[in-house]
Amino acid sequence: MSRPVNRHYLFILITLLIFCVSISDQSIADDVPVTKLSQNVGTPTIKFLYCYSCGYKNMFDQYSNIINQKYPEILVDGANYDPPGLNMFIARAIGWIKMAIILCILSNINIFEYFNQARPSWWIWCVENKLYACMMLFFLSNILEGQLIQSGAFEISLNDIPVWSKLETGRIPQPTELFQIIDSHMQFDNKIELNNFAK
Repeated sequence: MSRPVNRHYLFILITLLIFCVSISDQSIADDVPVTKLSQNVGTPTIKFLYCYSCGYKNMFDQYSNIINQKYPEILVDGANYDPPGLNMFIARAIGWIKMAIILCILSNINIFEYFNQARPSWWIWCVENKLYACMMLFFLSNILEGQLIQSGAFEISLNDIPVWSKLETGRIPQPTELFQIIDSHMQFDNKIELNNFAK
């Protein structure tokens, strides 16, 4: 009888440890130092919000290099576009559930005894085939999480003014289109500065 109690304490301890680690990761993400964009007030800045799970990080890197070559005075920043609604919350919940189930499988904890239920045959198979079960659970839940957080976004703003939205247009701009947008905004900003100086 003492052995299951020890397993339960172990399971609770590991779950609390994972919870604490995820909270500390979130607080670290919230306490990220101020980016170079906000440190350089008055410097033209272009920001990309892209769908990381869609593979748009490579596209952002290419555009960042192109813009840095053509417009060295513009600072470029990029970040993942968080999906709207409950999708992010559901994806995180699936991640937590996945980790809890994997821990139960690896530590031979029968979660069904908490509900006074007999172990189903699929759970017995999972406990007997830990490696296959954990790998299958890990990859399937990752696919599901990826689908939930896929936004398809590639949003571009220049000096905090939206200049392109893939969510609205359905496509990523060509480099020449982006250059035209940047040139027109830079000319417009220069005209405003000249008018203010003239006054």
